[in-house]
Amino acid sequence: MKKIRCAIYTRKSSEDGLEQEFNSLHAQREACASYVASQKHEGWVLVPDQYDDGGLSGGSLDRPALQQLLADIGDGKIDQIVVYKIDRLTRSLADFAKIVDILDATGASFVSVTQSFNTATSMGRLTLNMLLSFAQFEREVTAERIRDKIAASKRRGLWMGGQVPMGYDPDGRTLKINEPEAETIRTLYALYEQHGTIRQVKEKADALLLRTRRRTLSSGETRGGGAFDRGHIHHVLTNPVYAGRIRHKDQVHDGQHDSIIDPDRWDAVQLRLQGMASRIRLKKTPRHVSLLCGKIFDETGDRLTPSHSKTKKGTRLRYYVSHRLIARSGEENLDGWRLPADQLEAQIGTLARSHLANPTFAGCLCLQSDASEIARVRSKLTELISEPERKDILPLVERIEIAPGKIMLRLDIKGVAAMLDTNADALDANALRIEAPFQVRKRGVETKIILADTTAARDETLIRNIALAHHWLERIKAGETFGDIAEASNISKRRVQHMIDLAFLAPDLVRNVLEGEQPLGFTSDWCKSRTLPSDWQDQRALLATL
Repeated sequence: MKKIRCAIYTRKSSEDGLEQEFNSLHAQREACASYVASQKHEGWVLVPDQYDDGGLSGGSLDRPALQQLLADIGDGKIDQIVVYKIDRLTRSLADFAKIVDILDATGASFVSVTQSFNTATSMGRLTLNMLLSFAQFEREVTAERIRDKIAASKRRGLWMGGQVPMGYDPDGRTLKINEPEAETIRTLYALYEQHGTIRQVKEKADALLLRTRRRTLSSGETRGGGAFDRGHIHHVLTNPVYAGRIRHKDQVHDGQHDSIIDPDRWDAVQLRLQGMASRIRLKKTPRHVSLLCGKIFDETGDRLTPSHSKTKKGTRLRYYVSHRLIARSGEENLDGWRLPADQLEAQIGTLARSHLANPTFAGCLCLQSDASEIARVRSKLTELISEPERKDILPLVERIEIAPGKIMLRLDIKGVAAMLDTNADALDANALRIEAPFQVRKRGVETKIILADTTAARDETLIRNIALAHHWLERIKAGETFGDIAEASNISKRRVQHMIDLAFLAPDLVRNVLEGEQPLGFTSDWCKSRTLPSDWQDQRALLATL
């Protein structure tokens, strides 16, 4: 009888109770071991290695014992995984699919001792998917409850954990003032009120030998205790916790802890900081601002970063460039986007404006509203969009995703609601998604962005050159040389050598040219400076990038 080597995997999400002599992991292992013993007649044998993950969530595969188990399966040491419940292995459908791929590749399998099903049948696979779906649903609902609890607690002004700010010590669900450190915080605020710039505050803080909090990590390593840098000083000056408040995302609530800085004084410091920032921006910001900064992403998820160059005449040319081209400049064969900013912003503005001006847009946006409200929104849109030079269209764009041949825009629902003077909850977010064809056409150093219709008109010059290339090919077959053809046609020999490649163009590409459906960048001028590959598949791949 063939032996089936079984490994028991146990997991517990929290560390509560793990210190007990007999905890949940032991209970799971005992039940699984009994099940393996009951299958001894089938050749099941329990391996001595233990795979236990205590205090780790099932929402991720990043678990030491599980990774070791999968590695041993890959090495052929394990034939079957035994778990108490399927959600002990994972609570994610996507992660389970990865585990199944590993098991299938090695011929291994798994069994749940409390949930009997056979994955070899369609009904068994359906049962498994249902169990995993409920496990994932339970995990997501639990996460939502935790997030809601944290938000509700912070609205009540409770401290919900995290790194305790300098000047305070934790005191249950609130904070208590640490007087020695609080004195340092008060000094920093006083220095800013006296000098007005963070640079001068740092200089004075260094002269006074002010030091950051020294922290001891769980590993025994110590951090901090050094001089304040400007970033740390700015964080201290803008942290609402020192005014007795608690921040939660973009909202600030009154806290239950005592303030180190009087709230009115803290508010005055914020106004002064904002005024200083505005003056710095006015001084340093160029006349042309990259309005889409932080909003554009390419097909790989990489952000497009604003960049610029200058011509010999000193003209400043702005671009949006894939971040990897900047961060990894100098690497060979690195692909990415480099789009002229002015053109892109103008095209995005036109696309967003035409979408908002569509007669059907108001009805799609206000699905839950009555006819009078839809009519009001339509009238408001007509009034707002009628001005072609409006500058408040691009700020409504929340995210842009660019891929070869396609661009997707998502408008900010709160911004649109504010513009239309309506409630964002009454609007349909799906109506604020825009997709359009997108193509970049290059001619020399010039780049042209084209949205909407990307179909080129019939290029009569290109059609004539294809016909001429076939005529030249027949003459070469008859014994003439490139030089003979060039001399007879009064053109350069190099021109003949380049253009004759068109005689070997794939039939479907020739048909596209005749129907005016060739890529925008495929022109006679393009052919003058490049050599077409002879392989038809390579031709299609090359022209697809134009």
